[in-house]
Amino acid sequence: MEHLRYHLTVRLYRQDKSFGPGPMRLLRGVEEGGSLHQAAEAMGMSYSKAWTLLRKLEKEWGFTLLDRQSGGPKGGGSVLTPEGRDLLERYEAMCAQVEQAAQKAFAQYFQ
Repeated sequence: MEHLRYHLTVRLYRQDKSFGPGPMRLLRGVEEGGSLHQAAEAMGMSYSKAWTLLRKLEKEWGFTLLDRQSGGPKGGGSVLTPEGRDLLERYEAMCAQVEQAAQKAFAQYFQ
């Protein structure tokens, strides 16, 4: 089966879709760059859309994901809260484990 591949996306749901690859990339971008604005820009997302997404996530999960510092002489910035970092790390670990299982199943049934 030449050129056959699969694609798998892990999303977590509560009432609505509440965490997946997009929020993961946004939070990882904040952690790496220290800024929600930079993280959104790197994803091609408007800052207002990133804020809307962040507020929705925080409401869904019931805790703050980012500690925010606004403006000032050195500018603002954001860092993940301990709860935000924990959610991100657990989601990424679960994705890695699901991917491993999917690769094994793919090899078993299609290679």
